[in-house]
Amino acid sequence: MEFYQQQQQSQQPQPIAQQHTETHVPQSKPVVQQRIVDAVQQSLLPQRSTVSKGKYSLTDFSIMRTLGTGSFGRVHLVRSVHNGRYYAIKVLKKHQVVKMKQVEHTNDERRMLKLVEHPFLIRMWGTFQDSKNLFMVMDYIEGGELFSLLRKSQRFPNPVAKFYAAEVTLALEYLHNHDIIYRDLKPENILLDRNGHIKITDFGFAKEVSTVTWTLCGTPDYIAPEVITTKPYNKSVDWWSLGVLIFEMLAGYTPFYDSTPMKTYEKILSGKIHYPSFFGADVIDLLSNLITADLTRRLGNLINGPADIRNHPWFQEVVWEKLLAKDIETPYEPPITAGVGDSSLFDIYAEDKSEDYGSAGDDPYAEFFGDF
Repeated sequence: MEFYQQQQQSQQPQPIAQQHTETHVPQSKPVVQQRIVDAVQQSLLPQRSTVSKGKYSLTDFSIMRTLGTGSFGRVHLVRSVHNGRYYAIKVLKKHQVVKMKQVEHTNDERRMLKLVEHPFLIRMWGTFQDSKNLFMVMDYIEGGELFSLLRKSQRFPNPVAKFYAAEVTLALEYLHNHDIIYRDLKPENILLDRNGHIKITDFGFAKEVSTVTWTLCGTPDYIAPEVITTKPYNKSVDWWSLGVLIFEMLAGYTPFYDSTPMKTYEKILSGKIHYPSFFGADVIDLLSNLITADLTRRLGNLINGPADIRNHPWFQEVVWEKLLAKDIETPYEPPITAGVGDSSLFDIYAEDKSEDYGSAGDDPYAEFFGDF
């Protein structure tokens, strides 16, 4: 059977009958034609190469609603007052960023997003700031989080997990080719576009590294053992996280989950994984060579790099060139109306009417965020 042919079945991935306890963890067109379509779409927006300091301001957008909240601020759905198109604006409170010692990560995020351009990575159009906040203008991806779809489905059938894992693999390979470690792979950071392809978002922990780094960061369930033990580590930490992601998509829970981060870290360092009985031999072989503390065995870190992952038997049906060109049918198409700012697949958040966006007072943190 061809990989991901359109099937006569529901677009919603169906849960397998046996369920595990959920754990909540903190060229459909020819290539030439698609290039033309992309060129036309991009002509409606300022080209990123021309985006400069002061290119945008708050008055360029109407804020529609909150799409998500975090420690440092919010992500809003906005509409351009100039072209009527919808975007997502990430707003970070400067005092929180400084207080939480995230200045370097925040500046790295801006720099990484400015550098990357790939079908499966979020696109940033520009940044601006006021005296209290930082603003990052991104594409609005209507299909919601992979996390939400996974929780709704309990777990994914093998072909569905394989589809998303394959697109993530291509995205990570691209980042690594540009000496970028992503460091925060998890279902919450993977969005689905209107057609059901992935977009990796939130580059807050991404870092440009040509050799090794030491920083402890990430989400407990997904952190590689060498990060926990504060050893120097490299891009292979992302391949460990890919293994954890595949496990979670297939099982419905992460392999090292526990009630506290410290217990999770202990399990990670013990290295013991129990594979559910319904896991096939191919995926167990792949995961045992991704979720391994032995860097001389971890796929993606060996002499052939990511090719060892792409060529693994579990991925044998994947036609990688077609996948990269989005020239395949997706296993799930989000039930949204495209182009109208449909946000029905995002959770509802209480709107904070006290947000001080556009503040023009003194800026005690100006020295930290000059590039915004």
